[in-house]
Amino acid sequence: MNILILGATGFIGTNLTIQLAKDKNNKITLVDRNRLYFKNIEHFNFENVKIVEDKFSENMNFDEILKNQEIVYHLVSTVVPSTSNQHISQDIQSNVLFSSKLFEACVKNDIKKVIFISSGGTVYGKEANCPLCEDTHTNPISSYGLQKVMIEQLLYLYNYMYGLDYRIIRLANPYGPYQRPNGVLGAVTTFIYKALKGEEIIVYGDGSIVRDFIYIDDAIKAILTIANNDNKYRIFNVGSGCGTSIKQLIKEIEKTLSLEINVIYKEGRDVDVPINYLDISRYEKYYGKLNLVNLHNGILKTADFMTKFYEL
Repeated sequence: MNILILGATGFIGTNLTIQLAKDKNNKITLVDRNRLYFKNIEHFNFENVKIVEDKFSENMNFDEILKNQEIVYHLVSTVVPSTSNQHISQDIQSNVLFSSKLFEACVKNDIKKVIFISSGGTVYGKEANCPLCEDTHTNPISSYGLQKVMIEQLLYLYNYMYGLDYRIIRLANPYGPYQRPNGVLGAVTTFIYKALKGEEIIVYGDGSIVRDFIYIDDAIKAILTIANNDNKYRIFNVGSGCGTSIKQLIKEIEKTLSLEINVIYKEGRDVDVPINYLDISRYEKYYGKLNLVNLHNGILKTADFMTKFYEL
């Protein structure tokens, strides 16, 4: 299978590449903005992986990138939820226009299927009741979520007009190896890293915000299952199916790692949905139970990776 991953050096892309590369029949092309970003993947010396450095813009040579590809994983995003409302029109142009050009080129180059990683944490907004099923109305309160919905609708349109096959994964909050521990995404990973280093943790609000956390290996398994199977549904939630508050998360990290965490509470943010966790019954109905790594074991696995991979 000829597979193209756009936005390949991020957290999800790195783990996706590692799993896909295990099958020697897969020929994988990875695309990202800077050659330096590929160091984690290059460490594996995969013989069936090709690396391409390219800027993601509406002017990139899509035809050259898509030539002879069969499946495209769209992981590209220039924004994160917490800051996405600062430059709305600019970010829409960077992400939505880019996606439209990409899908046009996918049709032209006879791509068999597009897999788009959307956001289960932001597309639904804050008005709906949890657990959130795929039929819940999408009313995002961040530009990040809005862009994801717009790209989802573009895929629907290109399928309707040209028959472009696609699957949308509305992913909860993944955590685990290769996620940047000092970035602006990933509460579980960031909190574990700071706990191991003895650094204070900043929490926005009173810690009552509820999120859906899923270990990255479980997320990748579900993504590949959806990508490699046909189904009458094109949108699937992928998460743990249950909610954990930030306070509960901190207590679990303290208990699991036998560490005391210093928490600094700051004023809550408007872009933070109070409660969000996903209904994963559609996935489990068609593909079986996920058999998830629980939070306790996920924390242990992530902490073990960090002690080996980083200087703590």
